[in-house]
Order: sequence, then C-alpha cells, then structure tokens
Amino acid sequence: MVSSITVDSPQQSMPTTRIVGVGASAGGLVALEQFLSQTPADSGMAYIVVQHLDPTHKALLPELLQRFTRMPVREAQQDMHIETDCVYVIPPNTELSVINGRLKLASPTVPRGMRLPINVLFSSLASAQGERAIAVILSGMGSDGTLGMQAIKAVGGLNVVQEPGSAQFDSMPRSAIAAGCGDIVAPPEELPLRILAYVAQVPDPDTTMDAETQPAAPSAPLQNIIKLLQQRTRHDFTLYKNSTLHRRIERRMTIHKIATFAMYAEFLRHNTQEIDLLFNELLIGVTSFFRDPEVWRYLEDNALPELLARRRSEPNLRAWVIGCSTGEEAYSLAMIYSEVTERFPRRNQFTLQIFASDLSPDAITAARRGRYPLSISDVVSPERLVRFFTLHDGYYQINKKIRDMVLFAQHDVVLDPPFTKLDLIACRNLLIYFDPELQRRLLPLFHYSLRSGGILLLGNSETVGRFSYLFTPIHAKLRLYLRQDDVRIRMPNTLLSALPSRTSPTEEYPVSSTDSSKPSTDSLQAAADHLLLQVYAPAAVVLNSEGDIVYISGRTGKYLEPAAGKANWNFHAMLRDGLREPLAEALKKVETQSEPVHLRGLRVSIPGGVQLVDVTLQKLSKPAALEGMTMVVFHDVSLAPTGKGRRKDQDARASAHEAVIQQYLQEIESLRNEARTSREELEVSNEELQSTNEELQSANEELTTSKEEMQSMNEELQTINSELQAKLDDLSLAQSDMQNVLNSIDIAILFLDQGLNVRRYTDQAAKIINLRESDIGRPLSDLTTSLDYPELHEDALTCLRTLLPTEKQVLSVDKRWFAVRIIPYRRLDNMIDGVVITLVDITETKSLELELRREKKA
Repeated sequence: MVSSITVDSPQQSMPTTRIVGVGASAGGLVALEQFLSQTPADSGMAYIVVQHLDPTHKALLPELLQRFTRMPVREAQQDMHIETDCVYVIPPNTELSVINGRLKLASPTVPRGMRLPINVLFSSLASAQGERAIAVILSGMGSDGTLGMQAIKAVGGLNVVQEPGSAQFDSMPRSAIAAGCGDIVAPPEELPLRILAYVAQVPDPDTTMDAETQPAAPSAPLQNIIKLLQQRTRHDFTLYKNSTLHRRIERRMTIHKIATFAMYAEFLRHNTQEIDLLFNELLIGVTSFFRDPEVWRYLEDNALPELLARRRSEPNLRAWVIGCSTGEEAYSLAMIYSEVTERFPRRNQFTLQIFASDLSPDAITAARRGRYPLSISDVVSPERLVRFFTLHDGYYQINKKIRDMVLFAQHDVVLDPPFTKLDLIACRNLLIYFDPELQRRLLPLFHYSLRSGGILLLGNSETVGRFSYLFTPIHAKLRLYLRQDDVRIRMPNTLLSALPSRTSPTEEYPVSSTDSSKPSTDSLQAAADHLLLQVYAPAAVVLNSEGDIVYISGRTGKYLEPAAGKANWNFHAMLRDGLREPLAEALKKVETQSEPVHLRGLRVSIPGGVQLVDVTLQKLSKPAALEGMTMVVFHDVSLAPTGKGRRKDQDARASAHEAVIQQYLQEIESLRNEARTSREELEVSNEELQSTNEELQSANEELTTSKEEMQSMNEELQTINSELQAKLDDLSLAQSDMQNVLNSIDIAILFLDQGLNVRRYTDQAAKIINLRESDIGRPLSDLTTSLDYPELHEDALTCLRTLLPTEKQVLSVDKRWFAVRIIPYRRLDNMIDGVVITLVDITETKSLELELRREKKA
C-alpha cells in the first residue's frame, strides 16, 4: 500500500526553468562559496539561496557571493521573474517562495526564533516544480529544511546534502540525512557536478503521460526488479503505473550512476539495503495535518454533522484512513470529530474508532509515537495546538484523548482483508499510483466495507470513475462521496478479485501430526476412547500465554465466533456477548493460583434464544508441552426443567445459584469500596501532579522559547560574523595594496590626523623624518627631521584650518633639496580628516637650476 502525499499536485503548466533551492545557516557562507565556485555559469538552471539572516541588519550576501560566480547574483524582489543561470538571494526579514515561475516575498508570521524559511522555499518548490525540484542543504544549526526536503521527496524531486564532516555546523545536514532525505551526500564543491550529472541522466517527466500512453506491460528488467521487491517486501508492484515505477527507479539508478534497468536489477540482487530504499521510495511516505483545508472545513461543517445525525441509533462510529503514513491525517480526523461532537447536545453519546493503516512499518511506528516538529504550527491553528497537543523540548506530542481514538496497523489494502462496517473511508492520493485494473478492484471493496450512509473521501486527483453507480457525490470538487445502498453486486466474487493471494504462506499454529479424523485401530479401547472424546466430551479450548487459541476440542460455536475484519484467533476477540467480561476476570484470577476457577450459570446469546453455561478454567503445568497454557471447558446447563419430578433438583440448583450470587455480590461490594478509596487517593495525587506538571510545562515553554530565540540569534550572528570577516579580509587586502603602492612610488609621504598625529608614512619619509613603527599616533611636533624647516608644524596647522595647500622648497642638513607640499586629507564622504605631507627630492633639479643661472651670468 502506498502512503499519502503531503504536497499538492504540481502546477499544470510546468515551468521551463529548473530551479535549485539552496538552504544554509551558520557556517553556510563558506559552503556557498565552494558550491557556487564550482557551478558552471551556463548550467541552464536557476539558483535560489535562503540563508538565516538578521532581520535588523542589511545583508551583504549578494555582494559577497558575486565574487565566486560569473552568474549574476541578485537580491530577490516581489514578483521577480526567475531566469536561467542566475542566483537569487533572500532579503532579510522575509520568507521566499516560488509560484508560477516568479518569486514571492512574504513577511514572517511566527516569532523570530521559530522561523523556518528554508522549509518554506523547499515546500513551494515541491508544489511548483514537482519531480523537477532540486533542494540543497548546506552547513547550519537546527533542522530547518528537513520538512521541505520530505515534501520534495514525496513528489519525486532530488535532495542533495552537504557531507556533515565538511560542514562547519552539521546539525542541518545530519537532520536531513536522518530523515532519509539525502539522495546525494558529498562535500559542497562536488555537489554541482553531481546535480548536473543527475539532470543529464534523468529526463524531464512527461506530465501528459496517462494510463493509455503507458507501455502495455513492464519490460523484462523491470519485471525482475518488481520480483526482487516482492520477494523482499511481500508487496507486488505489478499493478502500479509503469510511468511512476520508471521515474522512481530511474532516480535511484542515477544516484548510484547505473545506466540500465538490467544493471540495476543485478545491483539489487547483491544489495538488500538498496531494495529497502527503493521500496521506501515507491511508498512516498509523507503526509501533513489538515491537507487541503477546504476538505476539512466541509467535513467539519457539513459531512460529519450529517453523518452523526444519521447515526443517532448507532452512535459507535468506525473510520478507516488508508495510507496514513506518519498519522497526521488520522489525527486530523480525530480532532475534527472532537470539535464536531462538542456542538451536539449529548456529546458523550457518540464514539469514534479510527483504523489507520499503512504498509511502511517505520511510518506506523512514527504515527504511534505521535511526536511532530514545531513547524506544524504553520498548518495547525494555535487553538488546536493548545487543545490537542502538548509542547515539549523541540516537538509537539499528540494528546492522549486523540491518540486513544486511533488504532494504527501495518496493513496492505491490496492483499490483506479490509476493515468492515465502516462509516467513513479516507483514501487520498493512493489510487493515482495504481493502474485502472487495480482501481476497478478497490472501489467495490470500499463500497463493501462501508455501512449504509457511509462516506468515501478520495484525493483531489481521484474520482470513482465508472463506479458512479456505487457512490453518489456529496461534493464532487472535494471528492466526497456517499455510499449507494440500492445496489446489487456479487460481493463474494468482487472480494475474491480484489484480494489477490498472498505471496508467502500465512503463519499458523502448530498442530499434532496425528490425523484426528482417522483414529488408530490398534485396539478396541483406543477406538472407544476416541469416540467418547469426540462425541461426549465437553467443548474446550487451550490458550497460550498471549490469549490466542492453540487447540479446540468439540463444538465451540455456541461460545466463540470469528471477529469481523482480519482473521484473528484471539480468545477475547472471539467470545460471544455475555462471556467476555466474566472470562476476562477469571483468566486473570487463574494466573495467580493452581486451583481451577469455576463460573456457573453464565448466559450466552445464541441464535434462537439464550444458553446457560458453566465454565471451568485450569492453568496447565503438565505435560511439558502444555506448560504455561490455560484450558477453558464449557458445560451446557439446561434451562429450567418442567415436570414435578424435577422440582426438587430445580430448587436445589436455584439455592446453590443464590448462594454463589450472594458471594459474588459481597465480593463486588468489597472491591467497589477498595476501588473508591484508591480512586480518591489517585484523584488527589493526580491533582497535585497536574499542578506540578502545569508549572513545569510553563517553565519548559519559556525555556524552549528562549532557547529557540538564542539559537536563531546565534545563527544570524554567525552569518553576520562571516560577512564581516569577508569584509575584513577585503580591507586587509586593500591595505596591503595601498602600502605596496605607496612604497613603490619612491616618494616620502606622511599622513597626519586632525590632531596632527602620525597616521601612516612611507619608507622614504622615515629616512627624512625620524620615524619608526612605534611612532604611529605621536604628534608631529614631537618628531625631529633632517629638514631646515622649523615652520613645518605651523604650516600644517594653517592648511588644516584654511584647507589651502602649502608648498615650499627646503634644504636638509645633508645639503639635499626637497619640495614639501602640504594638502588637506579628504575622505570619500568629503570630510577633512587631517593633512598629507609629501616630500619630493629635487636636489638634481636644484643643481641644474644653479648651473643654468651661472651660465646665464657668464
């Protein structure tokens, strides 16, 4: 059986641009740089980057990422059209999604510490792109992105995860891998080529393929793969749509770089773990709370109230959720039922038992646990969260009242007998994965399982098709149908065709190899003993420690009958009305003593009247083969005899019964008093524990909120730190460039701040003015120079005050001439922040000038 899907069907007009969603958090900047630096600029895909950012800080991410790719990097804007070979980056304090090939921005609706923007993007990609969707998880803390990857996995997209060992923070990658979402796991620099190889090998899905255009029968290699799956899992995929099988198998082949179905079949023969992974791939085991809200609103406002009104005489309702996956849909039905019954005057009159089934044992285990991530607050209203869930550290726990309404079972709707006498069947997004032949088998099965006036709920892409004579639409758009009662159909033949034979033998209890129908004829005594046991011995059964029947003697039909639904040999399930409660208590009692327990005068309803029966229960210790088992013997008791001759026996039996009843009444009264005392003590203890639990829960909620906010802020600070570190590296590089430029021009330059303190100087300046590294910050007036220029300090002050340049020619003590120029230091924002003094050696120029003057005079 296939599990239900969490996301809606992909949009009908499939966009031509394949989109890669990239999610990162703390430590993600380095991983993004490694990823984009190895991504070709002509890959033909678009890339959307979602990073956890500080909502109050302007992001530098687009500028930083642009250095590592030749593709244009743009900050996402509302309704921006998505183009190929472009990178789009989420702005701060927004949630980014994809709808109809355009970017959609929305303000977050949850507190800062609980925002999961990566899940929002991935979920929208699953809906918009379907099997073309690609998601990438890089370094980060927390688990953001895991639920979104589950949605993409459900529609057959590709999930790519950074290898945790290469991540600066590995929580996000490990969360995705633990959820079974890591199709490709590798270091970030290897991921782009792996994605391109996948896209090249797996063709785009043909959205127009339907049942009529599929191949008539699976190919031989595909049949081998189906056979291996059947041998390993007992489930037969022969009647599944070939197009679905092909796409799912091709995904696994591409991940393992296998070219043909035949090679993949050979790979499966030697790797049973891969068979399990392929099986899970085909199950599509994901669901969500209140999927398709319009359906649940109609159930709450119309369908369920009408059903309850029809069932006033039969208030015990039964529902079956097929393909329940991890239980969200079953619990959604239970919550809706609880809300609907509150509006009825006698709310306690009704009960609902929900049978939730799925083929995946892992999904059933998760459903029984009833734990869900904090992100369900996106789809479950705050009122329902408070009422039906308990908040714990990092997850929500379904409340006991809702949990007790649902019975989870691993069940194959194709092979196993159905649940019966149902009032509602929810089978959503399951039939679309079966071929028409199997659909034609299952719909009459659903009709048989429903009671008169029962409701059938299908997925938004499914209909009853040619079986409209079995079901009348209640709301055709929402796929709600009412069972037709005035239909004659040969149900035995229908059920036989709907339930194929099992592929493996059913487990049975061991029985004696002796043929009881042919007694031994070795002696007259043995034959006589056998005849007496068969004809005259009382009806009896032998039970094992689990309460299952392992042996039956005589005719027990008056006391036992098979339970409806799946075959069940449990003694308690088979007991007729009138025996179940007394025998349950007696079985508990016989476990604690060696003496037999006798029950007398029990009344059993049988066809045609009432039968009185005495029951004896005995714990067996001998022989060794029966040790630990219990024998239950039934003795029929005749009803009150007629005739004067039996009056005395009747009176004696009545007196005996009266004494036994009186004894039982005394015991019951004693037990009732003890139970009352215990209940009062438990109520007091429960009130104290409830009070303590509320206080602890309140404190836990506050701590959880604080923890989430701190973690979110920590992630944002990590991102800011990475951005600032990148800027710091740029500034350090620019400073090195500037220093090299200054030293290479061979000019003495001295930079002074507004207080005429040394800010920076070149090596040539240190030769003229006595400077060393420790003089940074010293006043100009404290320095000595080799220049004959006592007005240097005054001229610098004048330049700083008037903003007018000063230029003079001065002589040094070693008879060299320098052109000293003093100009204001002007920053990029046009602010004066000191002065710049340049000293150019003009000794040769001055000497040439003197020679020219001498020649002129001569």
